[in-house]
Amino acid sequence: MDGFLGSVIGTVVGDALGMGVEGWPAFLISATYGWLDHMVAGPQPLGAYTDDSEMMLGILETLVSKGDFDPEVCAQRFVANYHPSRGYGGRIAGIMQRLRRGDPWQQVGTDSFGNGSAMRIAPLGAFYFDDLKRLKEMARLSCLITHKHPEARAGAIAQATGVALALQAHCQGKPLAIDRFIGIIQDQIADQCPQFAQRLEALRHPPKGDRDSQRQALQRAYRCDVRSIEAVPPALGAFLWTSTPKQAIELAVNLGGDTDTLGAMAGALAGAYYGYSRLPSAWLETLENGPRGRDYILGQARLGAQRLIERLDQPGRGD
Repeated sequence: MDGFLGSVIGTVVGDALGMGVEGWPAFLISATYGWLDHMVAGPQPLGAYTDDSEMMLGILETLVSKGDFDPEVCAQRFVANYHPSRGYGGRIAGIMQRLRRGDPWQQVGTDSFGNGSAMRIAPLGAFYFDDLKRLKEMARLSCLITHKHPEARAGAIAQATGVALALQAHCQGKPLAIDRFIGIIQDQIADQCPQFAQRLEALRHPPKGDRDSQRQALQRAYRCDVRSIEAVPPALGAFLWTSTPKQAIELAVNLGGDTDTLGAMAGALAGAYYGYSRLPSAWLETLENGPRGRDYILGQARLGAQRLIERLDQPGRGD
């Protein structure tokens, strides 16, 4: 399933593109690169991914091993995969310590409103793309391992729903209707954080003009920082307001701020909609490819897609 692979690998290429300028304001990116359209070294070597993709991989590995989402298994995968050098947020170290000592996964999270639960969510959005009610519950459970704030829950559900809707459209071969797309996401998150749902309204009105107009409009509406309510909407906008995965990911990263996460989320959305085959080959070739690099992640994505096919083929579906 090209869209499933795209959602996973799109996360990684967006993450790696944004990694080199993580934390930079947009004006500094512009002054240094003009328009950043290629991977550069930064806190990590050229082509490396960050905590965004490492945690996404934990969710994917859980789906592969269980054929469903199990938060206890996922928490164990987070611990097993944890490499602080990937650039994790400040609260994660304590969460990992509590999990290692055997604390229940339901009790280790914090009240963070950060975007960490949304940045990693792509495999869930793709795996449950056909069942938004079930997806919402799985996204909520995934979020609670680390984040308990309603904004974080809303962000995870919003991003997961966006990936699901993008994959639905990919499978149906239909164009996306922006108003419908936003409305469904708002319905999914209204009970979690009404303010978050309201903040999505700005996405209904794409600006006329070029990519600079799009960038300026998103920057006026959102801070593009680590707060979920300021990061998920512009990633959705970068996807909805563009017409190729390359454009979507580049727009997200050139917004500045939490660029690796913005790129990862826009990449997940664009990858689900356009498919893995539409991701730029130059970016794929630049990705790190060590023991848990590009080929390993792609292999896990293929196994995850097979698990999805098995789930969709289960007897009794559609009765």
